[in-house]
Amino acid sequence: MSGVDPAGGDLAGKWLSKFLTDHLAGERDLSGQTIASYRDAIKLLLTWFRDVEETPPEKLSLADLDRVRVLAFLDWLEAERGNSAATRNQRLAVIKSFARYTAVEQPEFLNQATLIIAIKQKKTRAADMGHLTSDEMKALLAEPDPATWRGLRDMVILSTLYDTAARVQEICDLNTSDIRTARPMVVTLHGKGSTTRRVPLMDPTARLLTDYLDRRTPHPGVGADADPLFNGPEHTRLTRWGITKILARHVPSLRRRDPGYAAGMNVTPHVIRRTRAMHLLQAGVNLIYIRDLLGHADVSTTEIYARADTEAKRAAIENAYQSLTPESLPDWTSDQDLLKWLDHACQ
Repeated sequence: MSGVDPAGGDLAGKWLSKFLTDHLAGERDLSGQTIASYRDAIKLLLTWFRDVEETPPEKLSLADLDRVRVLAFLDWLEAERGNSAATRNQRLAVIKSFARYTAVEQPEFLNQATLIIAIKQKKTRAADMGHLTSDEMKALLAEPDPATWRGLRDMVILSTLYDTAARVQEICDLNTSDIRTARPMVVTLHGKGSTTRRVPLMDPTARLLTDYLDRRTPHPGVGADADPLFNGPEHTRLTRWGITKILARHVPSLRRRDPGYAAGMNVTPHVIRRTRAMHLLQAGVNLIYIRDLLGHADVSTTEIYARADTEAKRAAIENAYQSLTPESLPDWTSDQDLLKWLDHACQ
């Protein structure tokens, strides 16, 4: 371990703080949710150093963050905390990002950072691309009772979630100012990395949302740019957990009437997003348009939907198939010379 600079130049805490505030928030302009994810990974790393290495966070130096300790931390995540390989890889990605940052800010740690960056991610299982059928999705959207205020709200949330293929956090973050009510109705979604995208709503969803807005009481203390579109009691903003609870209320109700509904599937908000993408793909919509709807930065991320859809593969192969096989083959039993040869060969 190198000696600690009296001014704190070698202390990891100083650089971790600058990494979160100056670099991620300032230079890269990442969203609050993304920065929170980085922060949680760093808190786990500091916890491991405190509990396993007996190094208090305030005394941790950059020299302590070497390849051997990072690998030990990753093993601890899996062995002690029961984290999956995917979660391990996410924590490793954060540490690598910090290593790249310190390599530039503190060049004397370049070799140490390079060894950390070279750590390989673990292979993970292919993503589960389970999704609802059209009939299952239709039944779910019709399950809430629009005659009640909560039922109307639930129906609009689920319909908007499906129609926009939005991430659940994007739905939670919607304010009333994010809805353009003119025809066609457009929703402005605030995605990852402070990006925004505008998604038109189909007429049935637009009519539902219009009815919801007409009946909804605006928040008396804020403007439209801070008034949550979907709220709980006392105008509090609905959370991801709140939307998950909405599904937990309506899916079991469907299964009580139809035990085979979405058999074996945990119906989450992300399943609805995935369902919309798969339905568009099966309808022949270009992958580029699906990418834009989902808010993916790269079409390669969207391609997992195409790889998962075996029915689309079958249809594409059938459309491209050319029959090269003769319609009828000669009857070899009529070839007397061949029959004589076979009789002789088998003696």
